[in-house]
Amino acid sequence: MADPLGPNSTGPGESDDRIIQTDLRNEMSRSYLEYAMSVIVGRALPDSRDGLKPVHRRILYAMYELGLTSDRPYRKCARVVGEVLGKFHPHGDTAVYDALVRMAQDFSMQMPLIDGHGNFGSVDNDPPAAMRYTESRLQSLTTDSLLEDIESETVDFADNFDGSVQEPTVLPARIPQLLLNGSSGIAVGMATNIPPHNLVELIDGLMALISNPELGEIELMNIIKGPDFPTGGQILGRSGIKETYLSGRGSITMRGVAEIETIENPGRPDRDAVIITELPYQTNKAGLIERIADMVNDKKLEGIADIRDESDRDGMRIVVELRRDSYPQVVLNNLFKLTPLQTNFSANMLALVNGEPIILSLRKMLQVFLDFRVETIEKRTKYLLKKAEGRDHILLGLLLALDQLDEIISLIRSASDSATAKQKLQELHGLTDIQSDAILQMQLRRLTALEADKIRLEHEDLVIKIIDLKDILNKKERIFEIINIE
Repeated sequence: MADPLGPNSTGPGESDDRIIQTDLRNEMSRSYLEYAMSVIVGRALPDSRDGLKPVHRRILYAMYELGLTSDRPYRKCARVVGEVLGKFHPHGDTAVYDALVRMAQDFSMQMPLIDGHGNFGSVDNDPPAAMRYTESRLQSLTTDSLLEDIESETVDFADNFDGSVQEPTVLPARIPQLLLNGSSGIAVGMATNIPPHNLVELIDGLMALISNPELGEIELMNIIKGPDFPTGGQILGRSGIKETYLSGRGSITMRGVAEIETIENPGRPDRDAVIITELPYQTNKAGLIERIADMVNDKKLEGIADIRDESDRDGMRIVVELRRDSYPQVVLNNLFKLTPLQTNFSANMLALVNGEPIILSLRKMLQVFLDFRVETIEKRTKYLLKKAEGRDHILLGLLLALDQLDEIISLIRSASDSATAKQKLQELHGLTDIQSDAILQMQLRRLTALEADKIRLEHEDLVIKIIDLKDILNKKERIFEIINIE
């Protein structure tokens, strides 16, 4: 008779040890917490040091590895997306391409990090072309300010998802990228929304903070006046800005730039019109025009005769023609009140500090960046010092060989093989393993008087350089001086 449980089944006693009895409530809360932390740290929130989420960091690093710097030709975005998916980011290609597109849009970012070639969307919310058509490379700002010292052991690297390659856990940023371009993201149980700022103001603020570490929030706000949105527009009042900068949370009222002009129509009487030239940040132009038209049709907006979009490559221009019996200022006020021409930016300055989500004030954000900058320069200086000392160690060996040239040549000639020669050099002349290797690999042309002088000069230069690098590591003010210069 066949086994009723099937050929591969286990007996009643065997399966019990594989089943773990657990409380459903505990399992759900533990699993959900793990998922939430994974979304918070690994996807939705930016790092307070370089201002990037993992997907953006991986795109920029992949492009850097592909050699797509600003002085090299553009490459297909599909090539970049493939590189990011295959090496660093095991998620959908749409997510990666959307992140890449946003970093190339000058209406989304104050200073775009990627130089895009092709259709990357528009203020009218037109979708970008497919990644097989568009091309991209890094902006010079990105190479100079985010990736400059990545080869100098300035940041930690970690294994990628399958352990085949290493990826940076943070980029060695030279500018406060988080405040420069802002960030927005929805995690589990928390969200971030950081407005973009002006680079000159941010650098002035950092320099003031370096020269006076006790600088208060109010003095800092006199230097960094407020957010600077890429699409222009105006900010109404300073209370929202002040609240945001002091507490990390606040509501900033943004308004588009609109003026009342008289339009001359040949053969017809002149008419007043509202001319809109700048929009609030992240307002869809086509959507705004549609909203105004719908409200006019529904009789919610009075006094408008015609609306048309006259935007071209010189800039934005939306013309709202008014009826002759309307009051232009009343119509303009209604446009601000009833349409997205005036909106609120709900700021929530949440970012990861040491892997933990924290709401930051303006001063705290700059302080976190400054601490990271000091740490980066210390790491870079240690790396350069190690390299200089290693090179100088070899040069000292070569100089010793040049001083006792005949003796060393006869020692090498009498040795049966290179290993013996190396051992004798170490025993008789007190040379290290690295130095004896360098002497054995030395070319005959380096024995000329001119080459010997070059070695001596290089040694003298390195001695000065080593003293200077040690001085930088010992003096905090020298590090701040370097930060100021860079």
